[in-house]
Amino acid sequence: MNTRATHFLRIAGSAVLAGFLAVTLGASAAAPAQTGGGTGPHFYSGVAVDVSGPVNGDVYAAGQSVTVSGDVTGDVIAAAQTITISGRVDGNVRLAGQDITITGHVARSGTIFASDLLVDARGSVQNDIVATATSIRVAGDVGRDLLVSVTDLRIDGTVGGDVTYSSATAAHIADGSVAGTVDHVRPQQSSAPQISPWAAVAGWFIGLFYALVALSLLTVAAGLLVPRMLTGVTDRLLPSPWRALLVGFVAAIVVPIGLLILLVTIVGAPLALAGLLIWTVLTLATFLVGAHYLGRVVLRSSPHPVLQSLVGGLILIVGLQMPVLNILVWLAMVFFGLGAELLELYRVRPWRVGGAAAPAAPSATAPQPDAGQVLTGEPPRQ
Repeated sequence: MNTRATHFLRIAGSAVLAGFLAVTLGASAAAPAQTGGGTGPHFYSGVAVDVSGPVNGDVYAAGQSVTVSGDVTGDVIAAAQTITISGRVDGNVRLAGQDITITGHVARSGTIFASDLLVDARGSVQNDIVATATSIRVAGDVGRDLLVSVTDLRIDGTVGGDVTYSSATAAHIADGSVAGTVDHVRPQQSSAPQISPWAAVAGWFIGLFYALVALSLLTVAAGLLVPRMLTGVTDRLLPSPWRALLVGFVAAIVVPIGLLILLVTIVGAPLALAGLLIWTVLTLATFLVGAHYLGRVVLRSSPHPVLQSLVGGLILIVGLQMPVLNILVWLAMVFFGLGAELLELYRVRPWRVGGAAAPAAPSATAPQPDAGQVLTGEPPRQ
């Protein structure tokens, strides 16, 4: 495994560990926690945690601020907004926070995930530092290698090994502060793939061809299966298209708001879901309505609904594939189509229980009075 892969794996492990600490330990709203000695491991949490006494073992800490001012014989694993290591740590430090400062002595290595990291002039890390941060300043001593991903790196202290940093900008490194080599890895800039104009045009024609074939089959099927329904709906468009446009525009605004209000009430949620299903079907059907309407306008002399739907569908598909124009075509299709569908539903009124009673037909056996009997008032002959 190369150096960069190892670096990022260790950084990811630090971040996961910090998240685990923040979730499991939590920061309670209690008074600052001060700790004494004893054998570890030790777990601490609070708004302000100060490990002030000697600890024989590992320290796990989480809070708003964590300070390790005592001596720890094991490792320190901490997650906080502000972390300060001012004591002596005989093991490793695994830290995640916003501002991390090391003013004490770390006998082994540090894996750090921070916004700002400072190794103070009084601080030191005897082995390696692996870190990712926005700003890193090394004013103290690092015994071996420094491997970081950083935006702004400044080294005023000493690094006993190599420095490898990933950054878009060059680091500020004092002369003679790095004993080994300095390797600056610049992040690769992701570039969007270049698409030739001919490929774009070819892709547009392929999409148009697919839409013509697939949606034409749909319009033909609609013309075969529901010709009377399409004719009834488009009858609302032929005499008064602007009325249908107004109804469709208002309904496109009012109906979704009404369904949302029903959904929020919880009690009306089932009705809202049913209404949403119906509204989705009506909206999708506007393509078929628009195609049939255009076919009737273009082919006035041909009454065949399949041919009308096919020709109108081809015109509508081409319009929907045109850049910029497709937005206007889609809006017109939806508004006109919804208006026509709602007007036809209102005319049919499928929700009515029954219509007015039809007048009774005259009986075939009953004698009918002639005109003379009606004028004279004589009763009909049997």
